[in-house]
Formats: sequence, C-alpha cells, structure tokens
Amino acid sequence: MNVLRILPLLAALLTVPVAAATRQAECLVPSKPGGAMDLTCKLAQQALQAKPDAPRLKLSYLPGGIGAVAWHTIVSQRRGEPDTIVAFSGGSLLNLAQGKFGKANPDDVRWIAALGIDYGVIAVPADSPWHSLRDLMAALRRDPEKILIGMSGTIGSQDWMKMALLARQAGLDPRQLRFVALEGGGEEFVAMQAGYVQVVSSDASETSLYTGAGKARVLAVLSEKRLPGQFATVPTAREQGFDLVWPLIRGIWMGPDVPEADYRRWVQAFDSVESSPAFAQMRARSGLYPLALTGDALSRYIRQAVADYKRQARQFNLVREH
Repeated sequence: MNVLRILPLLAALLTVPVAAATRQAECLVPSKPGGAMDLTCKLAQQALQAKPDAPRLKLSYLPGGIGAVAWHTIVSQRRGEPDTIVAFSGGSLLNLAQGKFGKANPDDVRWIAALGIDYGVIAVPADSPWHSLRDLMAALRRDPEKILIGMSGTIGSQDWMKMALLARQAGLDPRQLRFVALEGGGEEFVAMQAGYVQVVSSDASETSLYTGAGKARVLAVLSEKRLPGQFATVPTAREQGFDLVWPLIRGIWMGPDVPEADYRRWVQAFDSVESSPAFAQMRARSGLYPLALTGDALSRYIRQAVADYKRQARQFNLVREH
C-alpha cells in the first residue's frame, strides 16, 4: 500500500476530537439504604445523568449517628475531595443545632444545593385502628405505655421532636411516650411492617415508598396546606387541631477544603439541572416539593435554619453547649 496515500488519512483521524472520559464522582449516603438520604443521592444521580457534561455519580453508604459518622469522616479525613458530595436533611441541621456533631457548625463544610423540601408525616400500619391524628393522640393519652413509636435517631432527633411537640399540644409529657430508635427511615417502616412498632414519625418522601404499596396509612402531614399527589386526601395536623408544621430541606454538601473552582463547578451544575422541567418531574417522583437554593444563598438558609432549630431544641433542654 502506498504510504504516501495513508499519511493524509492518519492525519485526518488524529484531528478528530476524542470525547473526554466521563468524570466519576461519589455521593455519600449517611444512612443505610432505603431512606430519604438514599433518595436524595439517587435524585442527584438521576438529575446529573440527564446532563451530558456532568459527572456520573456512584452511591456509597456510611451510616452512623444520623449523619455524624459521614460528617466527621469528610471533615477530618477527606476535606478536599473535589468529587465527593454528601446528602443532608433538616435532621442533619437539627443535630448540628443540638451539638450532636461535637463542636461542628454550619460553616465547617461547603453547601452545594437544596434539591427540594420535604414534610413530616405521622403514619400507622394500613390495618391500624387509628384513622386520624386525633384518634392516635387520644389513644396515647389513655395509655402511652402500650404504643411503640418508631423514629430515626434518638431523643432530640427530628422524628422525636415532631412527636414531642404534638404530645405537648395533646397535654402529654413527651417523656411518657415510648420510642424505638432506628437508623434511617427505611428501618422505621420495616419495623412497623413486622409489628415491632405501631406508629412511625417520618417524612413524606420516605413514606411515599410504602403507602403506594398499601402497607401504611398516613394520619397527618405536617405542612401548611395539604400536599398534592398521593397525599392529597391526607389532612394536615392543623386541620385536626394540632398547630405543627415541620418542613425538611434535602440537599448536598462537600468538604471544606475543596478548591473554589471545583465547588463552583458543582454549584453551576445543579443550577443548570434544577432549572429544567425534567428535574421538576424527577423531584416530584422522589416525593419532594420545590425549593431551589444553591451556593451562597443555600449557606445563608442553612445558618438561619440551624439557629431556628437551636431555639426549638432549647424548649426540651436538648442543646449541648461546647
């Protein structure tokens, strides 16, 4: 073969741009699979898949201390990883406010994006004798010792706080209630299906995974007004005489020493993702409601939320001062 004829062809091939390898990244779930933290990382994964130039996320699980293990792992050992992001929720912020992460404060990490807002719910098994929040609270007043309440975390967790605040309004001392501490929302519903607990203090996104299968009945949503979709027929706590609204932000953060350019790259990626109609559909399928905050605006929101949670937790003497 004539070498002179081959050389132009090789030169032409060499000038064709080669697609850059897709960047790999990790979304750290600070709980066991099956709960809302898992849903948060999966929503981020799905949203980024729809963006050709975005990194591809793999999910890793690091449960423990309702987020404390993941927080301390990143802050102490993996501070500058530019392609590791971590899921968080309002429960994470409540733990920060109470000092459950030690001397940590909101400015110890970099907040990337809120993917949506969730709301607290109170649920029971589908065959439960209680058909309303009033029914449940009346039963608790009669004999709180007989009813086991499943919650994610321990005393002072957001699931505990929701029930404690409702109990106070029902004339009950929260210390009379019997709680079962579990790790993550998925475990709450497994425990309820097994008959280990009779009530679950949870969130709309987690609960949506189980009510669709007819395994749970939601007695109340802790939102300002009724939620659309599958919870449209469920009354709010306020409608049933209990003045409690419990919103939960869900989003992602990363280590404090991540270079500014990498941090901004993530913020811009989620700015782009969250402005698309396709993301609104993904968010709705995940049981979340609109809340689009990124970067500096999210950081300000987080600081205020932690301050608000701290004031609320002080009602129950739950803040550890350092």
